[in-house]
Amino acid sequence: MQPRLTAKDFDQELLILFDAYVHGNLDRRGFLAQAQKFAKAGVTAAGLLAALSPDFAAGQQVPPGDTRLKAERVSYPSTAGNGTVNGYLVRPANAGSKKLPVVLVIHENRGLNPHIEDIARRLALDGFMAFAPDALTPLGGYPGDEDKAREAFAKLDQARAREDFVAAANWLKDRPDSSGKIGVVGFCYGGGMVHILTTRLPELNAGVAFYGNTPAPSEAAKVKTPLLVHQAGIDERINAAWPAYEAALKAANVKFTAYQYPGTQHGFNNDTTPRYDAEAAKLAWSRTMDFFKDQLGA
Repeated sequence: MQPRLTAKDFDQELLILFDAYVHGNLDRRGFLAQAQKFAKAGVTAAGLLAALSPDFAAGQQVPPGDTRLKAERVSYPSTAGNGTVNGYLVRPANAGSKKLPVVLVIHENRGLNPHIEDIARRLALDGFMAFAPDALTPLGGYPGDEDKAREAFAKLDQARAREDFVAAANWLKDRPDSSGKIGVVGFCYGGGMVHILTTRLPELNAGVAFYGNTPAPSEAAKVKTPLLVHQAGIDERINAAWPAYEAALKAANVKFTAYQYPGTQHGFNNDTTPRYDAEAAKLAWSRTMDFFKDQLGA
């Protein structure tokens, strides 16, 4: 078996092109046209795209049928959003009806794909009730294809999607099997949504944002939630706005800790793609678990 590719196997300019493609700033045709100059030794531009794209089986850490967990597909009401939203709820199988601290898991800009479901299962193994909503519910849900998911996400009503995540947090807090302690973790799009939710829901007990966009600095004064922020070292698109928001958080006396992981790419925690950095991801995840256990209990 060949070793998995890492970011070091690709030219940095190609990684920047891929980031633009992933985030909808470059379509498939545009990516392939610009990536052609990096094709060599029989590897086509399409082959480069395939190599950079997610391999969910390679990144899976907890199988869907793990008997230590109870996982189910559920829906919840979102009256100010899209009416009803679907999601993936996971609890430790031995918890019974015990009240557990909750972690709301917010996906990247692809919807509820297998990687995010795996993240929810990882959290449940650490003693949390984890719930991952699918923002693509009003468009039919995650389509099982990353390109189609990307296209669908561009059509999503973002104002309604924000309300769907607010509704998810409130629904989780009110569940009879919830301890009432609730945290939220998000990645990329989801990291940005974590920041938004902390300006909307002062009752959140913990927020963890992985390489997410930040709100306007004027919003920082609304944040009452302790924050943990993980940033990639090579991620100008996200990092450029951080200093102003960081200063605003400090001015508002918000409790937060921010880490930047040198040499890592945007998406370094996602172990389904070559941008994954095993060492940084392990450290960031251990910090995340310690933070949640400290703020939420488990």
